[in-house]
Amino acid sequence: MATGIKELHLEQHIENHLCNKTGEYQSISPKLYDKENCIIPSELIAFVKATQPEQYKKLQEQHGTQTDKQIINTLAKNLSRNKTLDTLRFPLRISGERIKLLYFKPVSNKTEEHAIWYQQNRMSIIRQLQYSKKNNNAIDMVFFINGIPLLTIELKNALTGQNHHNAIKQYMQDRDPKGEKFLEFQRCLVHFAVGTEKVFMTTQLKGASTFFLPFNQDLENKGSGFATSYLWEDILSKDSLIDLIQYYINPQINVEKIYDPKTKGFKEEKKKILLFPRYHQLRAVRRIINDVIENGVGNKYLIQHSAGSGKSNTITWLAYKLANFYQKKTDEKALFDSILIVTDRKVLDRQIQNNIRQFDDTPGVVAYIDDKKTSKDLSEAIIQEKRIIITTLQKFPVISETIAHFPNKNYAVIIDEAHSSQTGNAAGHMRKALSLEVAAQVDERQKDLSDIIEDEIQAQGVQKNISFFAFTATPKPKTEEIFGTKIKGKEAFDYYTMEQAIKEGFILNVINNYMSFKRYYKLVKRNEIDDKEYDKKKAINLLNSFVDLQDHAIEKKARIMIEHFVSQTQNQIQGKARAMLVTRSRLHAVRYKRKFDDIMREMRLPYSALVAFSGTVKDEETGEEYTEKSMNNLQGKVQIPEALKMPDFRILIVANKYQTGFDEPLLHTMFVDKKLGGANTVQTLSRLNRTCKGKDSTMVLDFVNDPKLVNADFQHFYGKNHIPADKLTDPNSIYDLLHNIEGYNLLSSIEMNRFSEIFFRKGDNYEDLQPILDQVAKRFVEELDEDQQRDFKRDAKSFIKFYQFLRAIVTFTDVELEEHFVFLSALLKKLPYVKSKLPLDLLGEIELHSYKVQHQYTHNLKMESKDGEDKGLTPDGGGGATLIEDLDFLSHIIKVLNDTFGIDLTDYDRIDFDQMKENIYSNEELMGFFNQNNTKDNIQEKFFEEIDSELLNFINNKLEFYNKMTEDRVNTMFKNLWFNQLYDSKVRGLHR
Repeated sequence: MATGIKELHLEQHIENHLCNKTGEYQSISPKLYDKENCIIPSELIAFVKATQPEQYKKLQEQHGTQTDKQIINTLAKNLSRNKTLDTLRFPLRISGERIKLLYFKPVSNKTEEHAIWYQQNRMSIIRQLQYSKKNNNAIDMVFFINGIPLLTIELKNALTGQNHHNAIKQYMQDRDPKGEKFLEFQRCLVHFAVGTEKVFMTTQLKGASTFFLPFNQDLENKGSGFATSYLWEDILSKDSLIDLIQYYINPQINVEKIYDPKTKGFKEEKKKILLFPRYHQLRAVRRIINDVIENGVGNKYLIQHSAGSGKSNTITWLAYKLANFYQKKTDEKALFDSILIVTDRKVLDRQIQNNIRQFDDTPGVVAYIDDKKTSKDLSEAIIQEKRIIITTLQKFPVISETIAHFPNKNYAVIIDEAHSSQTGNAAGHMRKALSLEVAAQVDERQKDLSDIIEDEIQAQGVQKNISFFAFTATPKPKTEEIFGTKIKGKEAFDYYTMEQAIKEGFILNVINNYMSFKRYYKLVKRNEIDDKEYDKKKAINLLNSFVDLQDHAIEKKARIMIEHFVSQTQNQIQGKARAMLVTRSRLHAVRYKRKFDDIMREMRLPYSALVAFSGTVKDEETGEEYTEKSMNNLQGKVQIPEALKMPDFRILIVANKYQTGFDEPLLHTMFVDKKLGGANTVQTLSRLNRTCKGKDSTMVLDFVNDPKLVNADFQHFYGKNHIPADKLTDPNSIYDLLHNIEGYNLLSSIEMNRFSEIFFRKGDNYEDLQPILDQVAKRFVEELDEDQQRDFKRDAKSFIKFYQFLRAIVTFTDVELEEHFVFLSALLKKLPYVKSKLPLDLLGEIELHSYKVQHQYTHNLKMESKDGEDKGLTPDGGGGATLIEDLDFLSHIIKVLNDTFGIDLTDYDRIDFDQMKENIYSNEELMGFFNQNNTKDNIQEKFFEEIDSELLNFINNKLEFYNKMTEDRVNTMFKNLWFNQLYDSKVRGLHR
């Protein structure tokens, strides 16, 4: 008879590998298993005698021939009370003695006997274990350590016509945990349903409601021989299994606020689970650890893990492993002095905090520095070498100032959701702050200017005392270049793709049901005689925004959305479904909220809509001011995420809030009235992808975006993202920008040299820089026309931005580039504002004649199984030639608008920002406040107040700009970066 075609043969293959090939396990007869106590007594006693002979001898003196029975009974009681994990992690107390039941692998060689005891752990397997006293049910394979059961496996061989689905069915139908101690929750730590192609696992058997998770390498497994051989060849090896027990498997309490219709209030629903890592989580952490063992500190790792990947748990495991990590067994101390988890959210990721607390509740080990805590708290946590510090990106400058005093310490920085905010100045500031070179000793020999500048350049390069670990689902090219691994280009260190997450059922495909609408409108001129010329693109942007704020347009779309919700959405997810409306601005959100309230009252609906936006919005249409709080009128301390769970509220209208990081599984439908693109498309629509019971579909109604472009954005992030070697950023393109800047004949080499002599030599004569900058600024006004002035500013900003990025990925030793960088950075602050050319007067010349919205198609957008290819950055701006405006008559512009969608106003926001900068720098009272007599916190508070006041000036005529700059994350980031730059130049005297 042929071998290898039955389950029996697969069992034999696994047993042979573990017991004979590796020799790590021994096969035990089922007869030796104690059904009453659910252990192998002979294995337990043999382990205790071999590793703790003195303790065993003392127990013998007390209990004589009953010693073994005493140990077995005490263990059985402990397992019933504390379950397996605690029993293995903590000593068993018997008659005054402490008996260890498992020795973990020592992280160092401080105690050599620990390594010997570790080797004496007894790994064993029982095949066809009849575990029950009630029946003859047998589990294919059970794995034990020192006589204590760890896991079970039900096997199916594809050649018998069965697979892992049959194994899952067997667990659910024939492995009833009721009345079976062996199958109780947390007694066996994990149960594997294993076929020859796929592996699934669960940590809790619950009959028909048992939930199995995939435990596969990728969409297809690739083993040596059997496709699932990685399970027994890798995961179940001795080192791996004990490592899982020590660091990964952990009870977790999940807390969710649930609305109680009886009390009409909220209650906390707690659910205890046993956390066991999914394959990609374990793979990512172990790959990182192995690389750090080999290459030490100072490297960067990009982890591209999709939504639904369990990122918070992966970060927790990585932080916990790194906090206890010794690169070499002979090291006297852990490799990293502190692990910093950095998130760009104002409120720290609660799940990460809770996870780490549940892993290690030792007082003083972990510090949580959120917005309620001060800069001093963060500094003290770093100084005290807290093992793990969780903080926000906004506190980078504080980290910088503190860590600069400790150049000989190593730091691991884990970045949660690495987007552009972490790849710009903030991360650059972090790199410099954590640098060994920052606190370098003063060289006694006299250096020439080139030496000094080269030192400055090298201080920005690769820092050997920091390792970065960046997590994101949607990496941008800049993120890939800074954090990516260089192989054949730049790519992530580990992947768990959107495709895998969707196909494994962890998230839903949100573009399956995509309904697109097209708006048609007609504008007419009030004055048919006067026909002025305007820049076409600027006029289209401006008029488009004008149209979409009209009451008629708002009402048309609002009725479509509400009617769809009533007829379709409200019946989904067992009648609990919610919807979100994504608007383009805060004023749009206000007007939609007002309109939704009117229509929903008119329709006598039993629920209403919530609105989410920051700050205060004044609507000229009513003359009133609105806030999120005043419009929602929520009672008590109820927050918007909680209110959305109440039956009173079913729709959430948002303006740049809750578009990322908001996980409400009941969200089923999204109405989109905002231009999206790139990663923002995926992040926004992915608010719908969370799964829950009864949710098997989603719906998108889009009034603005082209479905083909939306499909392309999702397709780009569907697989693995990478930048091929021939498409990486070309560092030499910085010289093209430098050539453009030199073409304006504005900078002289004499002035540049004078500036450098003052700036780079650490003196106290920085006031001498001002006359040099003033002279160049004067030429800027006198010798360049408005177009040239605008172009020079554009090229200078592009040079600064591009050079800052390049310093994060390469080490330049070109003195000239660094000289231009510091000079242009200072000069831009001195240059006057260049007047905007936006044709605002045309709004007075037109009016809306007609408007309609028409359903186009309902699409089932498809994604292919392929990777996304990116390309590196190129300098913004281009040549120094004057831009030729696309002038067109207003009548033709209106015709174009009547035939097409139009696009959002985005290209000239920087002009408005320059205007604000000019106003801030001319505020003499504020500038005078920047002095050493005021504390940094007081100066910052004053500065932020003035910024908020200045932004209010843009409400009436620059709404789009105002809305962008007051969005929470953007607002916080740009104010912090601007303040730190200004504080450094004014209070620290440009000290480097």
